Amino acid sequence: MSAADGADRSLGQLVASATAEMSALVHDEIALAKAQLRQDVKRAGIGSGAFLAAGAVLIFSLPMLSFALAYGIQSWSGWHLSVCFLLSFAANVLVAVLLALIGVAFAKKAKKGKGPQKTVASAKETAAVLQNVKPHPRPVTASTTGLSIEKPADTAAVARSSS
Repeated sequence: MSAADGADRSLGQLVASATAEMSALVHDEIALAKAQLRQDVKRAGIGSGAFLAAGAVLIFSLPMLSFALAYGIQSWSGWHLSVCFLLSFAANVLVAVLLALIGVAFAKKAKKGKGPQKTVASAKETAAVLQNVKPHPRPVTASTTGLSIEKPADTAAVARSSS
């Protein structure tokens, strides 16, 4: 194996590499969660904006549009002016209800947003994979180190105490 495969790297280098990779993984998971939350917040903002628009239409346009519409209906149909004002009011309420329904639709989409849930599931999956990882120690031989190594009498006890 070459040094690029990790055969000639020391234990400290391997631990440092694993730590750096875990840190990068955690940072990437956090960035993903932020991006998905941003999308859900944007949807909630659009829904809130639609609710505000519905309120503004209902409040600010009623006096102006009601008079204009009522007088327009009266001149077109010849009906009594009070009936024309009621029709004008009904049209304004219809517009406000439609805008409120749009707001409800966007609010439901924001509530159903699965942004953080996806990230949490991904992080849990990563943690589960890392918990099942077992170290695979390389056997140390005299030929790889150039030294003579004496084998201790109780290697099983040493192996159990270190893991």
